[in-house]
Parts: sequence; C-alpha cells; structure tokens
Amino acid sequence: MTTAAPERMPALYLSHGAPPLADDPVWPGELAAWAADLPRPRAILMVSAHWEEAPLAIGATATVPLVYDFWGFPEHYYQVTYPAPCAPALAEDVRKLLRSAGHPVQDVPDRGWDHGAYVPLVEMFPGADIPVLQLSMPTLRPEKLLEVGRRLAPLRDEGVLIVGSGFFTHNLAALRHAGNRPPSWSAEFDDWGNRALDAQDIDALLDFEHTAPAGRLAHPRTEHFAPLFVTLGAAESELGSQRSIIDGFWMGLAKRSIQFG
Repeated sequence: MTTAAPERMPALYLSHGAPPLADDPVWPGELAAWAADLPRPRAILMVSAHWEEAPLAIGATATVPLVYDFWGFPEHYYQVTYPAPCAPALAEDVRKLLRSAGHPVQDVPDRGWDHGAYVPLVEMFPGADIPVLQLSMPTLRPEKLLEVGRRLAPLRDEGVLIVGSGFFTHNLAALRHAGNRPPSWSAEFDDWGNRALDAQDIDALLDFEHTAPAGRLAHPRTEHFAPLFVTLGAAESELGSQRSIIDGFWMGLAKRSIQFG
C-alpha cells in the first residue's frame, strides 16, 4: 500500500493585524473561512514582519514560547496561548534547501512565535494541531527575500503552507485616523498594489517605494510589506493565480491578504 503524495499547498501573504484583531466583528471570521477553504497543511512555515535577524534564523523547534512583542494592551492579550506542535523535520528541510543555495542559516532555539505568527494562526487554525516553524527575515531588500522564497518553494509540494505575514499598509499614524474612510495614502497604495499583483508587475512591486503612490507614507519602514516578497518567490510559477481573499481596511490600514495557487 502506498501513501498519497501531499497536496501542493498554496502560498499566502496575509495582513496579520494586532492583538485586538480577535475582538473585531468581521476579520476573525474572514480568516477562519479562508483557512477552511485551504487544503490541510502538513506544516506551516511563517515569515513575520516582526522578526528580522541575519543571517536567516530558524526559531524554536522544541518548546515554543509565544513572544508578546507589544506594549500597553489590556492584560488578557498577554494570556493568549497557541500550543501548536514544533516542526523540527521542517526546520531540517529548510536548512538543506537554503544552505545548498549558499544562504547561511542559524538556529535560535529560544525564539518563539511573535504576534505576526500566532495572532492569525489562532483565528485560522484554532485547533493548534498543525506543526509550525518561524523564520526570520535576514534583510528587507525585496530581491533578496524573493530569492529566499524561490528556494523555499519546493516545500509546497511537501504539504507545507508558506505564509508571509505583514500588513499591506502600515503607518501607525493611521491608528489616529478618525472617520469611516481610510486615509488617501492607504487607499491609493492598496489599489496600486492590487493592480500591480493582477498585472504580475514584479519589477514595480520590487521597487514599490518609488513606483507606488505614497509608497513611503504607506510604509515608512518596509518590514510589513517585505514578507510579500518571500511569498512571491515561493509562488513564482503561479503568479497569475493570485486572489485577494480579504480586503478592506482596519483602523485605516489595508488588510489585503492574498493567496497564490
């Protein structure tokens, strides 16, 4: 008797929100519905805006603490747990793929999952029964992250869900925005990004700070857009397949989240 090969997994870029996402009346349900439509992953590989470390680092593969990397929130947000299994076998696969391509890799065994990883996972896979591994971003340079994604792409054929976790626009001044409409720079960047993805204009996306309207307002620092490039690299053979699963705005920030494949 033979075992069926794992189903090829999509690659995702999602806007992960902040801890209060759990209290939003709409967004958690959107994430849950998205996950329900996905094939079941063998494991999940997270690349979050909230972990930058060079050389590229592999996080905890034994006991995984959560990293409550936010301040000034009500106490109950610091009590959230997500006891998903570790993914040491996936970590070994990642090491082999990246090192064979000349990418240095380090292990940071005490580095747990930050809110860019666990906040969306709590909503998408609340059973916490799928192994999870988090990687750092070794750089914010889009072309370098695209290459990392290319090297990780074979994992999709092994049932691994590759997730770049950021925020499609991320200028925290928008949190002070009053009214029902997002600020113009957020809406304009979101529209531009959606059209660039539909056109498969990778060159424009790579140079988004200069080609996008209000690019530097939408991302004063680029760490929340950067995980998109890992996803794009992992999905390079299927760029025409992308769909925006979630769109709209949350406190003025674009929560566009995209599936490839």
